[in-house]
Amino acid sequence: MPELAQILLYPIKALDGVAVAQTTLLASGALKHDREFAIVDLQGKVVNGKRTPAVHGIRSRIDLQTRTITLSLQGEVQAATLHLDDERLALERWLSDYFGFAVKLVQNTQVGFPDDTDAPGPTVISTGTLQAIADWFALSLEETRRRFRSNLELSSVEPFWEDRLFQEGDRTVPFQLGAVQFAGVNPCQRCVVVTRDPITGESLPGFQKTFVAKRKETLPTWTEGSRFNHFFRLAVNTRTLTAQAGKMLRLGDQVTLS
Repeated sequence: MPELAQILLYPIKALDGVAVAQTTLLASGALKHDREFAIVDLQGKVVNGKRTPAVHGIRSRIDLQTRTITLSLQGEVQAATLHLDDERLALERWLSDYFGFAVKLVQNTQVGFPDDTDAPGPTVISTGTLQAIADWFALSLEETRRRFRSNLELSSVEPFWEDRLFQEGDRTVPFQLGAVQFAGVNPCQRCVVVTRDPITGESLPGFQKTFVAKRKETLPTWTEGSRFNHFFRLAVNTRTLTAQAGKMLRLGDQVTLS
């Protein structure tokens, strides 16, 4: 029986994640605090790993209880701890100084800033999948996890088990995780970010080409191949089936397919 082994939230889009033991669903189907903030320039364009590898040089540690963030540069000891709400201007100055151009922090407490606005729920992957990919590239499991930045990680299943959570065309797959009812929507399209070391920003030569070949070669029999216009896809985007606001997910919750 698949069970929830990791819950990872990314309170500021593109910066480091935080592991939690439980999380709450918003009315939109998103996880509370996940991608709650995004860094944007003064024209409103998002500053993330797709735009600049510089984001990989920032180390961030967020305390969701105290609403503080500790920022430092990779390899440096000096750090700044700032309140996400009360010291927003100082936080924006720190980020602007680092990037070399003015940025702001924008906030959305209802849905956050998901890449797939049609499926704003958490992304789902299995530990087995991450380990398989780690083996393809001789990476550690933790580095692979940091590259793909999925929210919910399932244990006790074979690699690519989560491919069961999407079907052909516009069909969704209903499933329950703990007390929460979800619908699996589609395999998540990946971008250049996963080709880079999440700490140094250094690209791994041939990553995308190798990934695409291996993904196609190892596609399980249960995977709906028609959903792959290309094979640079991994993890599953979700939405909630009905209003699930206030329900909680906890480590150890089990998955059941409807």
